[in-house]
Amino acid sequence: MAMQTIFPVTRIHEPLRADVEVQNGQIVDAWLGAHLFRGFENMLTGRDPRDAALFTQRICGICSGAHAVVASMAQQQAFGVVPTPTGQQLTNLIFAADIIQNHLRHFYILVLYDYVKGPDMPPYIPRPQADFRLPPKVNAELLQHAKEAVLQSMRAHEAMAVFGAKAPMQQTIMPTGVTEQASVERLMAYSSILQELTEWVENFFINDVMVIADYYKDYYSIGTGYGNFMSFGMFPAPVTGERAFKPGLIVNQGRLEQLDVNHIAEEIRYSWYKDEQERRTVPEGRTIPNRDKPDAYSWIKAPRYQALPVEGGPLARGFINGDYRRGVSVMDRLVARAKETLKICRLAQGWLNEIVPDTPSCQQFTPPEAGAGVGLTDAMRGSLGHWMEYRHNKVTHYQVVTPTTWSFSPRDNQGIRGPVEQALIGTPVADGTNLIEAGRVIRSFDPCFTCAVHMLEH
Repeated sequence: MAMQTIFPVTRIHEPLRADVEVQNGQIVDAWLGAHLFRGFENMLTGRDPRDAALFTQRICGICSGAHAVVASMAQQQAFGVVPTPTGQQLTNLIFAADIIQNHLRHFYILVLYDYVKGPDMPPYIPRPQADFRLPPKVNAELLQHAKEAVLQSMRAHEAMAVFGAKAPMQQTIMPTGVTEQASVERLMAYSSILQELTEWVENFFINDVMVIADYYKDYYSIGTGYGNFMSFGMFPAPVTGERAFKPGLIVNQGRLEQLDVNHIAEEIRYSWYKDEQERRTVPEGRTIPNRDKPDAYSWIKAPRYQALPVEGGPLARGFINGDYRRGVSVMDRLVARAKETLKICRLAQGWLNEIVPDTPSCQQFTPPEAGAGVGLTDAMRGSLGHWMEYRHNKVTHYQVVTPTTWSFSPRDNQGIRGPVEQALIGTPVADGTNLIEAGRVIRSFDPCFTCAVHMLEH
């Protein structure tokens, strides 16, 4: 038996620590801890509730649009307003562009160098010296595509800025739509970039993922986890609100079930927080830090749906929507993400075709003096929720539960591992000193810890 620690695990969002127990060349137990503690919800307390979409975007630069979208949904419920049809389509276009850039950057910047050997210079070194399987020519091609992918992800941000004014952290999404107008010129500009992105995703991104999958076939059986999937859905249609990606729940790769947000609760037995109740629903949530708490090992709480740990993200959406159901593994997550990127490109083209130029993209509104709202959407990595309450036009309570909180949660009150902890169990380890196999499992979930940990003064 040997205990090994990887810290930091991720290449950009560094606060993740993984402690794993290795026996006979396999991981037999795992503990994942987030070591970042921040206070974004506190920033909103006492502010005008209309500020939420702009402030919460600053939680994270790579998925900022998701927070604007879900905050505007919470505002819609609290204010009793709806977006104009054109405003909803423009919101979807902004969000689509942000997801595309995220998926490209995840694979080509955060994941690729687990499988592709970079040049012998920083930041590609130091690196593990084992298990790079690609022939030199194929390796060189993927390195070239990685450089091109950086430019393509930049183009996706340019598309986001066409209607969002800037990227990241767009400036135009509001409860009744988008402040930028759907002019012919802007629609054409977005369409031109989208066509370029669609062709690149189809011709390079999907092919590159399949090349990796071909040389690392064993990763179709590594990183399986529970097979519990949840999605809030995303991209609501104008007027009807029907989502292009539908919400749902799948337990143990079984049948699709309806989702009820009232079954969501957070548990804190192994998290660095104190509370006389170790389990609360999100609207009841308290976040009082206790860094010296015995047995705790993470700033992330343990969200559960009907006491179940659940996985979100492209693979979950693939199972729930019937787009991808090959299996549950490291490689399935990568393939599902690439295929989802192409689907979103094609959906965005459809929304563009439906927009009538120069129709109202938003409308004026006056919020009531008090209200409460919940916004739910899927984001890049999975299910994202914002809970807001305000009185006398000032926010009194704001709570965020992010996708990484779901996937990278610690053990819950019953000692049941979080989804990524469980996915690590059974992972073969060839060299106990570098644990690249564990890193591949963890990074297949697209961890983002700037989003995952927050503080709430209650």
